Amino acid sequence: MASFRVTLIPVLKDNYAYLLEDESTGMVGVVDPGEADPVAAKLEAKGGRLDWILNTHHHGDHVGGNHELAKRYGASIVGPAAEAHRIPDLDRGVAEGDHVMIGAARGSVIEVPGHTAGHIAFWFEEAGALFCGDTLFALGCGRLLEGTPEQMWSSLQKLRALPNTARVYCGHEYTQSNARFALTVDPANPVLQAYAEDVDDTRSSGAPTIPCQLGREKLANPFLRADAADLQAAVGMAGAEPVAVFAEIRRRKDNF
Repeated sequence: MASFRVTLIPVLKDNYAYLLEDESTGMVGVVDPGEADPVAAKLEAKGGRLDWILNTHHHGDHVGGNHELAKRYGASIVGPAAEAHRIPDLDRGVAEGDHVMIGAARGSVIEVPGHTAGHIAFWFEEAGALFCGDTLFALGCGRLLEGTPEQMWSSLQKLRALPNTARVYCGHEYTQSNARFALTVDPANPVLQAYAEDVDDTRSSGAPTIPCQLGREKLANPFLRADAADLQAAVGMAGAEPVAVFAEIRRRKDNF
């Protein structure tokens, strides 16, 4: 979908919000505006229109700009129905199977609990764009603040099933530290080794590592590879249940 444009907006310390523009209709949305001012500055430079605010979960660094942006531009706020009581000013709660429209661009809602109990992702299939908040990161995944390893592993499997060509727009610029950790559990992985070098080069100039490509994540991200025999062997858990391997990798990351 050539008319669907995504603009990355750095907010707060290391968060990203994403401006979505459907050029065929002029409709504009923003995903996870952790603060209002950087988003508003970008909107003003593009004509001062905002129709939709999409939230993946309730954390303040993802919804902090909601109220001010909605008030200023008259935008409607969409977020997980399961967290409606935790997202002020929510206009529409959505769940798995629901869709959102940014003009002609259709996004599917995927429930991905684990980081929070009601976390969702937005998958714009025609545009090949996945907005996954803090569930999946480049070379990482979110902490299990409200969910279980079983929930998060299931959520990551849902995202892993999307096409290799999907561009992953996640909530934070954590890739360099994630790469350092990933190499401690999967040091012999040549795809990961090359990826880590690319990340260092990218960050040396201050450029973002996001979006990343899902196909590369499937080969290099240890949290997507808990059922891979070589990774299981590398962490000393050959033949173990994938969810147990995932939980061990997450435990190690929490203490890294």
